Amino acid sequence: MLMAEMTRRLQILVDEARWNRLEQQAKQRGSSVATLVREAIDIAFPGGEAEAGETARRILTRPPIDLGDWSAAKSDIEDGMERGTS
Repeated sequence: MLMAEMTRRLQILVDEARWNRLEQQAKQRGSSVATLVREAIDIAFPGGEAEAGETARRILTRPPIDLGDWSAAKSDIEDGMERGTS
């Protein structure tokens, strides 16, 4: 897949726990946090057929993800549900 020209900037705020997970995963994969975020967008919102195929290939070939402590993840999910987000 050809890399599209990056012309838009996205700025988001994340809590320390999410940032730490992103940073750790980026280091393990030898990539940037920005690359992880772009890949997550492609997975969550696939484009056309070719992009969907490339996304599936990346999912199937990526290294296992350490999701960390279940109780912390569960707490994050519950907090999000209480705020009306998921």
